[in-house]
Amino acid sequence: MQKNQQKIVLIGGPGTGKSTVLNKLREKDFFCFDEVSREVILKAQKKGIEQLFLAEPLLFSEMLLEGREEQYLLAENRKENIIFLDRGIPDIHAYLNYFKTTYPALFLEKSKQYKYDLIFHFSPWEEIHTKDNERYETFEESKKIDKFLTKAYADLDYKIINVPFGTVSERTNFILHSLSCDL
Repeated sequence: MQKNQQKIVLIGGPGTGKSTVLNKLREKDFFCFDEVSREVILKAQKKGIEQLFLAEPLLFSEMLLEGREEQYLLAENRKENIIFLDRGIPDIHAYLNYFKTTYPALFLEKSKQYKYDLIFHFSPWEEIHTKDNERYETFEESKKIDKFLTKAYADLDYKIINVPFGTVSERTNFILHSLSCDL
């Protein structure tokens, strides 16, 4: 790991623009990890399980934990000083809390074990919210999930930086400007 490497997480409810901004950051030659859940969902759908999280929330969450932990460890071995991640480990127990699912302490322990440096939050934004093959949540559900996400990170003492609404470039530039002020 680079001595001064920063692991930066983009959080927010479904359909808030995180992945779009992540792609813009990638275009600017930043190293980015994609959201793990889409891959997990697609694998389950190939096996005939339409929404694994709804069918088996703990199995889905365990698979997410494994993937996000792997991303964190891979980031540690990267030479880049800045690594962006589409969601972090605390998202997992936030979603489990939202769905009122009982889960083992391991999820919270892993959230405490693997610490991120900066958290950028994307608020629910109805104008850009869409549903797709892997994103089934309505805008109203996205708003509720968002509250659980911000609480999970705040409970772990993260400072959360809110990304303002705007074009993809404006949102990307906000993040990059925030980094230049933080470095």
